[in-house]
Amino acid sequence: MITANLLSKYDRPVPRYTSYPTVPQWEEAIDVHKWESNFSAQFRLENQRNGVSLYIHLPFCESLCTYCGCNKRITTNHKVEDEYIAAIQKEWQLYLRLMPQRPVLRELHLGGGTPTFFSPSNLEKLLKPILNSAIVPEDHIFSFEGHPNNTTYDHLKALYDLGFRRVSYGVQDNDPEVQRIINRIQPFYKVQEVTEIAREIGYTSVNFDLIYGLPKQTTESMEKTLQTVLSLRPDRVAFYSYAHVPWTSRSQRLFDESDLPTAEVKMQLYRLGKFQFALHGYQDVGMDHFALPGDELFKARENGSLHRNFMGYTTQSTNLLIGLGVSSISDTGNAYAQNTKSLREYYDEIAASKLAIRKGYFLDKEDQTFKRYILDISCKGETQFRQDDLPLLEEFCFPMLEELSEDGIVEWNRSGLRLTGRGHHFIRIVCSAFDLFIQRRKQTMQEVQYSKAI
Repeated sequence: MITANLLSKYDRPVPRYTSYPTVPQWEEAIDVHKWESNFSAQFRLENQRNGVSLYIHLPFCESLCTYCGCNKRITTNHKVEDEYIAAIQKEWQLYLRLMPQRPVLRELHLGGGTPTFFSPSNLEKLLKPILNSAIVPEDHIFSFEGHPNNTTYDHLKALYDLGFRRVSYGVQDNDPEVQRIINRIQPFYKVQEVTEIAREIGYTSVNFDLIYGLPKQTTESMEKTLQTVLSLRPDRVAFYSYAHVPWTSRSQRLFDESDLPTAEVKMQLYRLGKFQFALHGYQDVGMDHFALPGDELFKARENGSLHRNFMGYTTQSTNLLIGLGVSSISDTGNAYAQNTKSLREYYDEIAASKLAIRKGYFLDKEDQTFKRYILDISCKGETQFRQDDLPLLEEFCFPMLEELSEDGIVEWNRSGLRLTGRGHHFIRIVCSAFDLFIQRRKQTMQEVQYSKAI
């Protein structure tokens, strides 16, 4: 049983672990030539074996959702589409020159911002040259994020014809008062409409994003939201904790913090969500994610092939992720690089035929080892320890594992660990036991600000 005391105890600020080391540990400047050399070497190793993943960040939105912490540009001027498309395609060409052979494109995701800000014809204009320059295997996975208010039949059909089979709709909350205060007015009939259209066209996975902890949310309003949206039987649900980080997201400063649920109410919202998902037949896949038993994400969790990267959980196991667009992150398996967050700087760098990366990190052997522990825990719920790592594990990790074991969250010995049934509710906390940056900071009493685990 997950008690309120246990949830309160472990409601700590920790990363979401879409990478390790996490972004706050990266260098503020990166050697671009070293990155390019590393990318080419890793491409040679990975392309024929597992292929590559591609993430394209489309930052434009017509209106500001005040809860959003993503990199976005608010405008109603759709003329911006052409310039951005040209820059993305040129950036892709810059990466192609680092590849000795055609890339095998196994995974493609359009994120934002609002990808459906772009017209269907412009999405085709953006993607066709990229797809034509790659080998697309039959088992590829192409997905995009859609806003229910502006996703049309033409968007869905155009992307379906390009090979997309999964769409993720940002539902967030269905309560009119919550929608008003976060500036995302979105009638339920729009969510229902675009869900039905996607299924009629042939999309095999429809995903909903929901957020708990938003201003004005109550247990009563959340229960209505859950029962309403789950009546549409989305194949997957991402149930995210609202991350109140006004020190990095200016729009969140528009909130009256007294409107935010108390820590106690937020935990009630979390428990309510977990209960409703189980009641409706959804399985807990991992951090924040739930899926119906027939969904590929759940099957990957069951057969041990689940993977996690900057796009979240994925069924593709490639270690090479290319990020295109302003603020996008690339991952070669042993290095990270993030593009500039400034749109003007991004345009200037790409126009000068240079990659627009600004910060990043090259992993040493220790980083790679502990990255594997964190990936194993978040994707498989268990990990095995390398005997050579025991001195570090004993000094930094085992004390926390002892505490987690006493609370029934993990079972462990000097050979490895596994999550208990209770432990699946605290994956981020367990992962943090293997975050040597956090564990070492405990000894120096230094802190880095993260959103809370629950």
